[in-house]
Amino acid sequence: MATRHEHHMVPLSVLLKREVSTERTIEKPDLLHGQASQSKKGEDFTLFKTECQRIPGDGNSTFSVFGLFDGHNGSTAAIYTKENLLNNIVGAIPADLSRDEWLAALPRALVAGFVKTDKDLQDKARTSGTTVTFVIIDGYVVTVASVGDSRCILESSEGTIYSLSADHRLECNEEERDRITASGGEVGRLNIVGGAQIGPLRCWPGGLCLSRSIGDMDVGEFIVPVPYVKQVKLSSAGGRLIISSDGVWDALSSETVLNCCRGMPADAAAEQIVKEALHSKGLRDDTTCIVVDILPIEKLTPSLPPPRKHGKGVFKAMFKKKSSSSSSHPEYTPPDLVEEMFEEGSAMLAERLDTEYPLCNMFKLFVCAVCQVDMKPKEGTSVHSGSSNLRKLHSWDGPFLCSSCQAKKEAMEGKNQSRDDRSNSRGSD
Repeated sequence: MATRHEHHMVPLSVLLKREVSTERTIEKPDLLHGQASQSKKGEDFTLFKTECQRIPGDGNSTFSVFGLFDGHNGSTAAIYTKENLLNNIVGAIPADLSRDEWLAALPRALVAGFVKTDKDLQDKARTSGTTVTFVIIDGYVVTVASVGDSRCILESSEGTIYSLSADHRLECNEEERDRITASGGEVGRLNIVGGAQIGPLRCWPGGLCLSRSIGDMDVGEFIVPVPYVKQVKLSSAGGRLIISSDGVWDALSSETVLNCCRGMPADAAAEQIVKEALHSKGLRDDTTCIVVDILPIEKLTPSLPPPRKHGKGVFKAMFKKKSSSSSSHPEYTPPDLVEEMFEEGSAMLAERLDTEYPLCNMFKLFVCAVCQVDMKPKEGTSVHSGSSNLRKLHSWDGPFLCSSCQAKKEAMEGKNQSRDDRSNSRGSD
């Protein structure tokens, strides 16, 4: 029998859970959101979840999710992604993490979740695809993952505008055009009788205007589901997020969008933005807008930001980078500062799934980094296999992929054309 002086070993998992349960309470802003939509094809879908929990049963670990899925060539991909993406993302995050560790693991989990969703969709839809703008808000930390041409912008309480997503239209993204041609695809405009070329740049075969999406299985694996991810931390003054499909952005600039709904509550703001877009160009496409106000607890209505000085730039080109010494040497920070915590847009899984110490030791070694299936030692393939990254010198360097996810990775890099090239004439919005 143990005596009162004996010490018992406590499992590490129990210690981690104790640490999580005793985390200091994080200040949570109020989130007020609204949505408006006008349908032409019925292919836009939205997702709102405001009471998700990092730790089941712990009300202090809540986070919120807002998603916009703009489908094309049918609604199958948009509906499937809406129903499965969040679970795939959360399933890629290790259990028993503190809040800071969870936020640090989130960008990699978003990549894994997007790719898994696309991979699982392969057997369910051939020609349907969807853009995705997926927003996760935990306290004042906003993480956005996007593929396609829907966009998310942030206006700080001061009135400065920040872009939190990337536009993956081939017309305006030279880097993506180069990636597709290097992977075996072709980029060009639609040819008509007489050899004339019309319309926006498209990827052939298939005729898709986008370089990234979920679905579109009949186009080519070089249309990848790997998202651009940006993570920022707002000041306690909060701000306003606008998440809209291309039906809005084709008609209105970011500044026009924000000015037309200035001072309105979120639901009225969303309605006004859609109204302005339709007034500008008519209902040419599904037009959807989500407005999310991130407000200090005591402030339940958005206020008018101070007037912008004449000639001041609309977009803030530089965020304040997170400093490793900021905790030991605190400095005065302006009340409206937006801090960039993470940004990455590479389409290469070897770059997106790689992690540096100490984050890397959160992820299980013999679990597929994408689909999370358990693997036996030596069964998986390093995500760095075939990479020119000289820093990875050993075949046992993780993370690892199962055989089907490795085949998916090779196909996305143009090494294994796994999608058939059937539809040379298919177009996209």
